[in-house]
Amino acid sequence: METLQRMISWAPSLLGGARVTIGLTLLSVSAGIVLSLFLALGKISKYRWVNRLCSAYIFFFRGTPLLMQLFFIYYALPLISPVFNIETGNQFLNRFIPAVIAFALNSAAYCAEIIRAAIQSIDKGQFEASRALGLSYSKAMSLVIVPQAIRRLIPPIGNEFIMILKDASLVSMIALTDITKAMRNIESSTRSPLVYIPAMILYLIITAVFTFIFHKLEKKYSVYL
Repeated sequence: METLQRMISWAPSLLGGARVTIGLTLLSVSAGIVLSLFLALGKISKYRWVNRLCSAYIFFFRGTPLLMQLFFIYYALPLISPVFNIETGNQFLNRFIPAVIAFALNSAAYCAEIIRAAIQSIDKGQFEASRALGLSYSKAMSLVIVPQAIRRLIPPIGNEFIMILKDASLVSMIALTDITKAMRNIESSTRSPLVYIPAMILYLIITAVFTFIFHKLEKKYSVYL
């Protein structure tokens, strides 16, 4: 009973960390998806310089560790130029904004490959038919190809969202209090490893909720079901 009471007493701190984890994931994946659409279109572009630029971006962010990217954006960029120094007067935002930027840039690289594959999975005849009807390249993509590709994106985007949700624990390395950081703070003050239990349960609950949401979306819109 005493152990259960102790775990319950840790709930406010862990739930506060959960808000940071969820907020970071929602913002970074949403921004990443928007950026990834342009990257995907750029990678399949007929313009070689656009193709190479987008391919280089994707290669860099997929080929380097997310933690290293986070450290670079948070620690190194402000040293390179004061322009990159984020000072809001709020210590939380000073850490949260670089974290969102790092996660969004990383997520964009992975989502770009997902979107590119989805776009290229659409029958080429539909694009050719759109062009034959007088639609420009941009209108054919935005009105015909991309809307169909979106329905194929739900399962892999859902997986990417869950991955970012779990990777959000990395922000504890820059002293941003997410679930993992809150757990470490509790452990250091109480010397009790039992805090791992409610922390893992909280991660499982959050993951289960978003998995359920994406499953419902997939069931409603995906072409695979």
